[in-house]
Amino acid sequence: MVQRFGDKHLGGDFFQTLRFEGGIDDCEVLGEIPSDLHGTFYRLGGDWAYPPKYPHDVPFSADGYISMFRFANGRVNYKGRFVHTPRYLANRKAGGQLFGIYRNRGGDDPSVRGLSSTMSNTTPVIHAGKLFATKEDARPYEIDPHTLETRGEYDFGGKLTSLTFTAHPKIDPETGEMFAFGFEATGEASTDMYLYTIDRSGKITKEVRVQAPYVSENHDMAISKTHVVIPHFPLTTTREWLAASPENLHWYWDERLPGYLLVVPRNGDAKDARWIKGPPHAMGHTLNATTEGSKLILEGTVSNANPYPFFPNRDGSPWTPMTGGATIRRWVIDLDSRSDGWEEQNLFPAQSGGLPRMDDRFITLPYRYAYLGYTDFSRLGPPSSGAPSFPPTNTLGRFDLRSGKSETLFLGDSGSLQEACFAPRNAKAPEGSGYLLGVLSNFAERRSELLVVDAQKMQEVGRVILPFQIAAQVHGAWAPHAQVPFEA
Repeated sequence: MVQRFGDKHLGGDFFQTLRFEGGIDDCEVLGEIPSDLHGTFYRLGGDWAYPPKYPHDVPFSADGYISMFRFANGRVNYKGRFVHTPRYLANRKAGGQLFGIYRNRGGDDPSVRGLSSTMSNTTPVIHAGKLFATKEDARPYEIDPHTLETRGEYDFGGKLTSLTFTAHPKIDPETGEMFAFGFEATGEASTDMYLYTIDRSGKITKEVRVQAPYVSENHDMAISKTHVVIPHFPLTTTREWLAASPENLHWYWDERLPGYLLVVPRNGDAKDARWIKGPPHAMGHTLNATTEGSKLILEGTVSNANPYPFFPNRDGSPWTPMTGGATIRRWVIDLDSRSDGWEEQNLFPAQSGGLPRMDDRFITLPYRYAYLGYTDFSRLGPPSSGAPSFPPTNTLGRFDLRSGKSETLFLGDSGSLQEACFAPRNAKAPEGSGYLLGVLSNFAERRSELLVVDAQKMQEVGRVILPFQIAAQVHGAWAPHAQVPFEA
């Protein structure tokens, strides 16, 4: 069923909600799907099952929608379903929107005040043979990796005491351990943060509790062989802010606050945690962290101020891409120094994008390549009918963090690329030997297309064609067949 309402922040009628659950076997393919691409590409994002209560609500409020492209023998199957959270089920029973604006319970219908309001719409996570849909405002939801049916909220056998769980846990490829955290861990606008170590079997082996200097949207994290590091920046909230109006979004940018990095040794405890103060720059997404002697090196995409155009600035100033646009940067922290601050290097200042990816087999390890979709303004053509008001992501780049050089693939001017994820050719392939998988919103043809790009040559080799547009992705994850086996 297609419902004619959409998301004003995404813009353009292409992004009107789809409300479709189902699949397509043996999808149409242009070009060729490599035979060594054997596994599942999971995607998670949001689709409005029912219109929002408030017209200025944000895309992050849309109901979780998980989908997958399954690759085997040069053929591809597609499937997509809503994440059946308590919020989704309550709205479906009522036939309308019962929940208020983004993460502000003041606008909820009284009938759902006691229910979890999570949309579970941010990142698919695969660990210990399980697939999770995650969002940082709640615990993860377990998903059947084959049918995409929702199995329910997951608390790791009752050992997850935090009420929340990051959308970006990190898995050490050598030990198989997953590192995660929850902020606002004991309730709305609390400064409690709980950090977790989870072994390769899925058992929580360690919990560390710390107090944050203020509430922050601690969206991502990184791990090196020796440390856990979590960016902390002035996208903040307070109980007073949320109570002041049911129309207040959960977050606002407070330019008066400093930025921090929470750094904790992997073998340490709360007494070993350090809050290193620095400029109020927002590392919204990390790439990787490595340790070289006394230096902790963290790389990711960083903006100088509020990274989101739809969350307000406290001082009322408008959002601008000059301060909110993110670029790939390197932060170097001297662990032997007791002074605050870190060294920042802006590695590729001309390419602005907020969704970087790497070959995840090299998390914690020395690595070379980062991948990022961005807008090449020099190649913008006339907008297609139904296209969004924001500039499309028309270029996919491979960035060499050692040489400082980049290789790019221009994707044309009829669509916009969502986050592209890396899939290695095989488990033992060298870094960067594999494929980039990303869904292109084709505005001209009003459909979604999955691009398969050779990550070494930066050339498109195949394209999976769907006959309709699918829900916009936030993040994706590649699961090789050995990790999530299925019948071809």
